Amino acid sequence: MTDPNRVYAYAVLRRTPEAAAAVADLRGVAGDPIHLVEPANPASQPAFAVGHVPAADYDEAPLKAHLDDLDWLESTVRSHHAVVAALVASGAAVLPLRLATVYPDEDRARQALDTRSAYFLSLLDRLTGHVELGVKIYATPDITPPEPDTDAGRETPTGLGVGRAYLAIRRRRQRRNEEAWRTVAQAAAHLTRTAGALAVDRLAHTPQRGSLAGPAPGTNVGNDAYLVPADRVDAFRTGVLAAAEGIPGLRVEVTGPWAPYSFAFQPEPAV
Repeated sequence: MTDPNRVYAYAVLRRTPEAAAAVADLRGVAGDPIHLVEPANPASQPAFAVGHVPAADYDEAPLKAHLDDLDWLESTVRSHHAVVAALVASGAAVLPLRLATVYPDEDRARQALDTRSAYFLSLLDRLTGHVELGVKIYATPDITPPEPDTDAGRETPTGLGVGRAYLAIRRRRQRRNEEAWRTVAQAAAHLTRTAGALAVDRLAHTPQRGSLAGPAPGTNVGNDAYLVPADRVDAFRTGVLAAAEGIPGLRVEVTGPWAPYSFAFQPEPAV
């Protein structure tokens, strides 16, 4: 008889009594209790925090269709994150896995643990005691990126006083905008160096545009994730906000701390 369920893995943890206690009261994306899947090798440390999900939703074809359903996707992201955040809050060392990491059954999950035990353990060692903070840098709405091909630098000899006056006004506005943009770019670079000095690693995400940028006003010019020691979170936040203080045209958001999703996956070693 075919198993109607699949195994959804949320995170990798070390096999400890604390890890077992951390998953005891959690439920996952389909409401199923979370438990640990341990490797077959008793000497291996990493274990998966998993739950069961219906194959009708998480086999390849239905999962691909679901990923285009924004309501389903948002609900799944929230449930996934809730499990990972609870594990992090418990104090356990957590390597968060990407959304919808699904195995056919627990034997296949166990096999993955055995195959990649050293890799998972190296990532756990690197991330233990660290959290992720996000830093988004915005230029205020009245400052826009310079146009790559503008006629502001050329004066068209119209022979008409009104035309020349219009071009002169437009040229002055463009110059003021370009100067303001340079100031923001220099300040953003300084702020990035400051944040980098307070963190142990940085990952530059693509600046967000359109609906991805959300309701925040302005142009997103920096969208970075930083790996920060957990005992340095307040110092990081204070230092970054202080570096941005008083700079005209610049607005900064510091988010987190989060589980270190952005740093959970390095290039995989050859197996």
